[in-house]
Parts: sequence; C-alpha cells; structure tokens
Amino acid sequence: MFIFVAYKTKTMAELHPEYAIDIEKVIAKKFPGKKFPGWFIRWIKNFIHQDFLNDFFVKGYEGIEFCTECTKALDITLEVEGLEKVKVPEGARITFASNHPLGGIDGVTLTGVVGTRFSDRGIRLLVNDFLMAIKGLSSMSIPVSKTGAQARDLPRLVNEIYESSDNIVIFPAGLCSRKIDGKIQDLPWSKNFIKMSARTGRWVVPVHFIGRNSNRFYNIARICKWLKLKFNFAMLFLPDELYRAQHSTFKIIFGEPIPPETFDSSRTQTEWAAWVREKAYNLE
Repeated sequence: MFIFVAYKTKTMAELHPEYAIDIEKVIAKKFPGKKFPGWFIRWIKNFIHQDFLNDFFVKGYEGIEFCTECTKALDITLEVEGLEKVKVPEGARITFASNHPLGGIDGVTLTGVVGTRFSDRGIRLLVNDFLMAIKGLSSMSIPVSKTGAQARDLPRLVNEIYESSDNIVIFPAGLCSRKIDGKIQDLPWSKNFIKMSARTGRWVVPVHFIGRNSNRFYNIARICKWLKLKFNFAMLFLPDELYRAQHSTFKIIFGEPIPPETFDSSRTQTEWAAWVREKAYNLE
C-alpha cells in the first residue's frame, strides 16, 4: 500500500516511464526467436506483480538511492550487526561475499547498506542478466549470463570491476539458497571471488544475511532439480517472493575483513571459497 500512496504524490512530470519494465520485452530479448502465447505473457505480468513494481520503478531512483528507497517502500526493517568491524587500510578495496537466501531483496538491501556506509567509493554487484531490465540497478551491475555474446565478454567485464576502485557485493553461490539436507542454505560457493580478490589485492568480508523464502519456492526448486530442467524455473517466482517480503525484518551480520594474502597455496581456491562460506554461516 505504501508504494501506491507514494506514487500518487508525484506529478506526471516527475515520473520516469522509461524506467518501467515490460516483461514481454525482457523475455523476447532473453529468448530471441521464441514466441510465447499471449495468455502466458499476461499470466507472467500478473504473477511478477509488474504494475506493482513499476509504480516504484517509474520514480527514477538509481544506484544506492534506488536500494535505500526500495527498502523503505517495501517497509523492510534491517537489523545490521558487525559493520563497525569492517575496517581496512586506507585505499583498500573490499569484496563483500554473502549467502543468498532471498534472491532479490537481499541483494538490494545489502547493497544499500554497504553503499551508504562506504559512500566514498563506488559499488558494483554481479547479478542475473534478467535484472539488467531494472534501470535503477543497471548502472552499478554486471550481468552474469552463461549464454550468448555477453557470456563471451564476461571475463573481461569481471576483470574490470575487480581491477576498479569500487567495492563489490557478490553472492558466490550464483543461485539463491535451496533446501539442502533439510536446511535452507547456499549451493557450494564458486572459487572465482577468491581468485580475483587475491589477484587484485582485495580484502574479503564474509556476510551472513538471515532470511528465507516461502516453502512453495523451495518445493518448486526441488521439483525443477528432480525433473532436471535446464532453465531455472524457480527464478520466475522470485518477484512474488519479493512482494511477499513486504513488512519483513531481516538481519545482516558482517564478519571481520580477511586480507588478500590469506588466500595462499596452503589450500585450493575452491577450499578457500568453502572456508569463507563457513565463516559467513558461522556469523550469528
């Protein structure tokens, strides 16, 4: 309700319709040459709450302001712990490596917290390429895709952001958490953030974001795995999970910064990634 009230206080001259998303165009770009029936497109628009989202998007917020205003609009309360411990040498850059329990609002809120606290630096995050349709996020995001031309250019793009002066927020699992062995947790973390942080001299800060999606989401993800579907169908449910997250409270716990020289040859990079993952989950 808050979003709709805020929307009506704006005049048409203050709105930015070019910031609205059109899921039909997003799908057409993601799946070129494929046609989907009209009823399916209408169902998707309704299911992802496209009108609800656009009532916020057309306000034209970008970057950190987008993240902080989105948190307010969804009436989300954040309990943040350990941020005062995140102290690194002057000029040092940080990779914030977090678990990914929600698949949407965790990225937005975490980026808002980090970007506000370290406002002297820019901030970049690696996201699913679907999210590049959200203009408020696109200016600080690198789209991660395993297919198409963008995938071929991904190593260069990733190298550029690690070499940059910006801090980075990353979810090394790639996908949001699943129910594994009866527990909501990430898949194994990719080693790439270890490799790139060590090579470019970045400190790594483990982050534990405490939250969960609905049981429906985990059931859908489990069915997709059982059917061995190549497309991440569960991802389509994430906008509805964000909608359901309104008026929720989440906790974000920051760990001690880990210097880049820690990641030496005493372990493999995969083992170091698992070590940082464990550190994140042990933050209580």
